[in-house]
Formats: sequence, structure tokens, C-alpha cells
Amino acid sequence: MVFLTEYAGPLFVYFLFYFRMPFFYGLAKAFTSSPHSVVHLACCCHSFHYIKRLIETIFVHRFSHGTMPLKSIVKNCFYYWGFAAWLAYYINHPLYTPPSYGKKQISLAMIMFLICETGNFSIHVALSSLRIEGSRSRRYPFPTRNPFTWLFFFVSCPNYTYEVGSWISFTVMTQCAPVGLFTLIGFIQMTIWAKEKHHRYIREFKDYPRIRMSIIPFLL
Repeated sequence: MVFLTEYAGPLFVYFLFYFRMPFFYGLAKAFTSSPHSVVHLACCCHSFHYIKRLIETIFVHRFSHGTMPLKSIVKNCFYYWGFAAWLAYYINHPLYTPPSYGKKQISLAMIMFLICETGNFSIHVALSSLRIEGSRSRRYPFPTRNPFTWLFFFVSCPNYTYEVGSWISFTVMTQCAPVGLFTLIGFIQMTIWAKEKHHRYIREFKDYPRIRMSIIPFLL
């Protein structure tokens, strides 16, 4: 319930700004559409990201804990919904200006976004196959035949690597400061989680690959 709520919220919140509800930009701009194609592309990418998260929550993820503190839903929703509103306000603002390098910058960022989203989904599928339903036995993750999982050769948490990559791409695509700040805060938090999981793997498994880093190959 926590994950479904925190991921469904940004979808709804973003659309409020995308369709320019009158209480955000004034009556004169109410329900108008941006002339910039990147604004519409950004909406598609943002929606795709959170729809993917909802699908993963329902069909892919296996949760080791059956419950979560109630305060988590308040904290998580405040973070995801709040940032969704902040970045959506600026991206969909009538005075928004497109990226400096135009279509080349947008296209390159779009390609990287799709690669990272595909990689993130591939890692989540690989992680879900590690846990047998009804069992809490643990194994460490490893690469599969899917090339997107080969990042497991170098990092313990490539799902976070791809997640950060997606938001960096979205930042480049929109050239929007609030998106960059959201990406930075997300990177810091995911690095903390990745390092904790990395050290837990090392403690639990004697044969854990020593070449692996936490989140950035050969660096962090």
C-alpha cells in the first residue's frame, strides 16, 4: 500500500500542472498547452517512470517484510508528491524555455532515459527471481543472459545505478534545476542504501565478488 500510494501520487500531481489547472498559473493560462515538444515528452517520460514502478510493485517485487510503519507512508508521500509538484510546476510553466542545445540534447537524453529505465526493470526482474515465494532464504544477485544485468559484474545495486541514470537523463532533457536537485538528493539516499546492502552482502557471503562496488563501477 505504501509503494502504490507514493508512486500513484506523482502521476496525479504531475498531470495537474501539465493540464495547467487554473489555480496554478492563473485563469489566462488555464488548460492551455505548451508549444514546446520537450514539455510533452517530459510528461510521457515522467508518467512512464511511475507507471513502471506501479507495475513492478504489483507484479515484480517480492517484499521481505510484510509490514511497514505507518509514518513511512506520510514521509514517502511527502517526498515523492512534493518533488513531483515542484518539478512539474517549472517544467509546465508558461515561461519555461527548452534546453540550450535543442533537439540533440533532448534526443540524447531520451535515449539514455529509455536505456536506464529498461536496465532498471531488468535488474528488478533478476532480483525477484532470487527469492522463492514463501521463503526468506538469501542469495546474492548475479548477471543473467540479459545484457542489462551485466552491470552486476561491477556493482552490487545496479538498480540504483540505472535509477540515478534515468533521473540524470531527465534532468538533461528538461534542463530544470528542481529536477537536478531531486536527482542529487535521490543519488545521495540511494548511495546510502547501496553501501548498506553492499556491506551486508560482503558479511553474509564469503565468496562475494570483491570487484563489485556499491553503485558506481570502480568508484563508489
